Amino acid sequence: MAATGTQIQVKDDKPSFVEVLLSVFAAALGVQNSKNQERDFTSGNPVVFIVAGLIFTIVFIATLVTIVHFVT
Repeated sequence: MAATGTQIQVKDDKPSFVEVLLSVFAAALGVQNSKNQERDFTSGNPVVFIVAGLIFTIVFIATLVTIVHFVT
């Protein structure tokens, strides 16, 4: 929050769609930085991260299955 005179401005720190995707990807790789992790835990919607994590997991498994299918 930043106070300017008598007005108080509240900054909306909710992560965007792209930031959620990048956070899920970074967390899956284990390289999430503390600044983004703090943002995610304080102002992120848990349902969005759960859905993004499930989608990432499905895409990851489908990619592995496809690669194995083409190799064998």
